[in-house]
Amino acid sequence: MAGLGEGEVRVVETLRVKIGEGKNFGASTGPVGTRDTFCTVSLDQEEVVRTKTVERSQSAFFGEEFQFEVPRPFRVLSFYLYEKDLLKRDSCLGKACIRKEELNRYHGKDHWFSLTHVDQDSEVQGQVHVEVRLTEIIEDTGKAVFKVSARVLECSGLAIINGCCDPYANVTFCTPNRTENKKTKVRKKTTDPHFDETFYFELNRPSPSPDNRFSIVDEDIDKTELRVSLWHSSNYYKFADVFLGEVKIPLSTLDMTRPQKLHKAWYLLQPRDSTRPSKPCQGSLRLNINYTEDHIFPSHYYESLRNLLLKSPDIDPLSSSAVNIYGEVMKDKLEEAARPLVRLFLHHGTLLPLISALADREVAKMTDPNTLFRGNSLLTKCVDEVMKLTGMHYLHLTIKKHIDDICEDHKPCEIDATRVKEGENLQINLENLRVYVERMFKSITESARLCPTIMSEVFFTLKESAIRHFPDVNDVRYTAVSGFVFLRLFAPAILGPRLFQLREEHPDPTTARTLTLISKTIQSLGNLANSSSVSLKEAYMSNIYDCFAKKEFSDAVKTFLDVISSTGRPHSRSIDTPVVLKESLMIKRAQGRTRFGLKNFKRRWFCLTNKDLTYAKSKGEPPLCKIPVEDILAVEGLQEESFKMKNMFQVVQPQRALYIQANNCVEAKEWIDILNKVSQCNKKRLKTYHPAAYVNCHWLCCKEGNENATGCTPVTGGVPTDIKLDIDSDREMERIHSFFLTHRDRLEKLEVYLYDMCGEEAVYSGAPPTPRTTTYVIEDPKTCFETLRSIMDCIIKLEQEHIEYYKALAKSTKYGSEQKPIGGDGVKPNELEDSMEGE
Repeated sequence: MAGLGEGEVRVVETLRVKIGEGKNFGASTGPVGTRDTFCTVSLDQEEVVRTKTVERSQSAFFGEEFQFEVPRPFRVLSFYLYEKDLLKRDSCLGKACIRKEELNRYHGKDHWFSLTHVDQDSEVQGQVHVEVRLTEIIEDTGKAVFKVSARVLECSGLAIINGCCDPYANVTFCTPNRTENKKTKVRKKTTDPHFDETFYFELNRPSPSPDNRFSIVDEDIDKTELRVSLWHSSNYYKFADVFLGEVKIPLSTLDMTRPQKLHKAWYLLQPRDSTRPSKPCQGSLRLNINYTEDHIFPSHYYESLRNLLLKSPDIDPLSSSAVNIYGEVMKDKLEEAARPLVRLFLHHGTLLPLISALADREVAKMTDPNTLFRGNSLLTKCVDEVMKLTGMHYLHLTIKKHIDDICEDHKPCEIDATRVKEGENLQINLENLRVYVERMFKSITESARLCPTIMSEVFFTLKESAIRHFPDVNDVRYTAVSGFVFLRLFAPAILGPRLFQLREEHPDPTTARTLTLISKTIQSLGNLANSSSVSLKEAYMSNIYDCFAKKEFSDAVKTFLDVISSTGRPHSRSIDTPVVLKESLMIKRAQGRTRFGLKNFKRRWFCLTNKDLTYAKSKGEPPLCKIPVEDILAVEGLQEESFKMKNMFQVVQPQRALYIQANNCVEAKEWIDILNKVSQCNKKRLKTYHPAAYVNCHWLCCKEGNENATGCTPVTGGVPTDIKLDIDSDREMERIHSFFLTHRDRLEKLEVYLYDMCGEEAVYSGAPPTPRTTTYVIEDPKTCFETLRSIMDCIIKLEQEHIEYYKALAKSTKYGSEQKPIGGDGVKPNELEDSMEGE
């Protein structure tokens, strides 16, 4: 571990948050009394995602889940509840805040969080770099005067106010007898201002003590402090300046008894003390938060554990394999367990043997072929993960157009007589729904040639396993596949199009109900290949189901399932139709394509397909510019100093770069990743780039005057298009190691149980072992015990490496540095001394 440098360890932070519901918001002041509410999720004060709007309720059910990588350091995860107002600005009803260091307390479980009142005094973020010292100054008269010098060097991560930040610092010297204020110049359009301004505050008649140390005569040093507050400068009038945060530095905590003694440290900005009574705030939110911070080591650290997992499909019996033990200890979190496991095996090209081994084991335990693969197991969650990884483009090609039409048509489709609105006709609604379902059904059943190859190979593996165990059941070849493709892929995608990136916005309540009815119908139609009757939970659904309970539709389902589960099918044609990968409204800087064109900033609707990147004035209008994917030479972030704007990135083309500002840091990272992904195989991709813009006839980063000069910085690693390479194997191994470590108590209990079994003479004599109470089926205790011991050895050794790394990291991180600023956890005098520097 001694040879492991900090740069060799990568840190990846991931957040998955589920906003369940809210209650007791209180009545609105309007005439209706109910509220239209939505929630936002923010890193500090930067909004990154928001929920749909729930209308006319004092207790709203949101039921939305968001997952994203955290692209920058943050201090607080915040959830804001807003009341929607069409006529004026949305009003904030309250917030729930969790500090970063407290996130693990709430990991993976539902918790109710009470909402607190939001005011500007509490909405602070960022940190400030301050230098303080006692300075002796000789005046013109020859008299020595002692002053406290306060130097404000810089800040980072300040809050954005109404789209911009023009900060300045106000430095206040506070004593029991007087208060003196001074302030820096305003820095325009930056959240990371550099001030480097020094201010002097005189101490009253300092006199030397007998031991040549200095004491303060007239000032009470215990009650003297420096306050550094940050403000956003308003362009309108003085009193509109917005408070950004402050720090208080008591001189008593610093060793100021010796002249020229220097205290230099970073401080977290804090809210100011409010003299106004806090307003009462009603309501609470039910949240489920999963936060992970993975420190990923070089690949060879994971080699032993990786080999144990990868050889699992060849272990006989499978119950003695590392994968099976992994699934057993993670049995209550199988969805989390499946994600890194599938990616690991997919990366190493051994996914199909794993699926085959898991399927054979699961089918062998089944007695009813009609319930095949319908439960939640490690196998079903792994197949779900395969479909999520490889099936998104397939969904776009197959059903996106129909979902767009449904969302834009707003035709009534309610067929439940108890819910039909006044003025609607039940038969017309049924016909509208039938037309939508028929179009969707036809698009799905005719899309077999577009099904991704890896999905088809997995379906083929499942079908072959089912046929081997149930050779006399004719329909098992269909039920083995239909439960996945209809129940777990198409039906959920129709029900929640935004979750599958099929829509940018949530559908309105009426359209959401229509999609729910279509999803239920499609799910039922997936069972048409089964000769047994289909049971419907709601009686009113029988009317729409009867429209499709015909041989032509069941034959279409069978043909579709046969083709997508056959590896001998014709190879999928290359996709000629452009597939929309991502689109959103962002701000771009004019590219200067004309000689006298202005290079200003404008909002444009960006759309990326597998063919090109375009932007238009608004969604649906003809594109103003089209950039072919093969012309994208690099996609990188852009330094804030270029245009004093955050969350900017650049798309480098042969003749120029297109500068784009995303709406937040998460969206910027998503665009950079997906643009790199589609352009990774371009033969002319650059190896270097300019991290800053070309402004005023020179590059801001390297000061080179030639606009066509070679880049001064190596490009960052892109995301390859080959899915086997589009996976970080070491990162997945770190996740698996973390899961094993979290459930180490289960491993230890299983180890004791297997040790006892192996100690019985019956095990070695061939006689059946003594019956024991356990849910884990163990066919060969001896080999299972050996595998378990190997797993334990690997995770213990790897954890020791982590412990040594964390110790070294803590030792090298100085308290008061930018990485570990003072504040939040209280001032620690012994650590503060470490931040004192002699000159």
